[in-house]
Amino acid sequence: MHILITGGTGLIGRRLCAALLARGDQITVLSRRPQLVAGICGATAQAISSLDEWTPAMHFDAVINLAGEPIIDARWTEKRRQVLLDSRVGLTRQLVEKIKQASRKPQVLLSGSAIGYYGIDDAQSFTEEASAGNDFSANLCAQWELAADSAKSLGLRVVSLRTGLVLDEDGGVLKKMRLPFQLGLGSQLGSGQQWMSWIHRQDYLRALLSLLDDTSANGAFNLTAPIAVTNAEFTKTLAKTLHRFALFVAPAFVLRLAMGERSDLLLGGQKVLPQRLLDQHFHFEFPDLSSALANLLNAPNAKSS
Repeated sequence: MHILITGGTGLIGRRLCAALLARGDQITVLSRRPQLVAGICGATAQAISSLDEWTPAMHFDAVINLAGEPIIDARWTEKRRQVLLDSRVGLTRQLVEKIKQASRKPQVLLSGSAIGYYGIDDAQSFTEEASAGNDFSANLCAQWELAADSAKSLGLRVVSLRTGLVLDEDGGVLKKMRLPFQLGLGSQLGSGQQWMSWIHRQDYLRALLSLLDDTSANGAFNLTAPIAVTNAEFTKTLAKTLHRFALFVAPAFVLRLAMGERSDLLLGGQKVLPQRLLDQHFHFEFPDLSSALANLLNAPNAKSS
């Protein structure tokens, strides 16, 4: 299978590239730095620097769209909101347009989304049947999915990957939290009652590959572990895994002053269940947080698992 990947040089993307190459797939990665793709994604990975290089004569069996500027790294000014929108919705629309122009179209589009689709709500549980929320991140995800869904009219199978917090020892939220916790400075965020719907990187990749290969898979899938935890529980479990105490609390008002509206991503959450994966009898290797953190942070071979 020849697969076009956007976001392939990111933390999740590079692991996906390695998994696809390991099973014999051919990959082409869209990157602003194509000269670095082979070193990051694998020696046999091909690269294009612009979608303009995708000519109608080129054929991809599948497209996996994981691109998007980090949502929490900078204040949500109007300019930043537009950057977030363009890097997700704008790029996805461009992809669909290139698919439309292709002489031979891909069979499937797997497109990124996030559990932020459901909005900030700690009072209920969400499955894929739930409606979108009405805050900024929810609207962003809804537009992102709508852009991808337009490929259905071209005959493609479209899957939206509503992704939770992907736990990876080499990046993301876990890497940012690890050092403060190791130094005994780990802290609960605000009340600690906000939900954190997470997934081990290995289960994420296995789920994604399953959805890529399963020709019956359509629509939105929640990519989270089946057992969400509160921030207080996450804090306690991470501290225990690292054999440290977590005695501090980061006050909500301090986070709001420092981060503005972005603080909602830390102080609020949603309890999300991977109902459609469970209905398909997908097996989670790391269904609970304790086993996931033990594997990522303590296991001697955690780096290679």
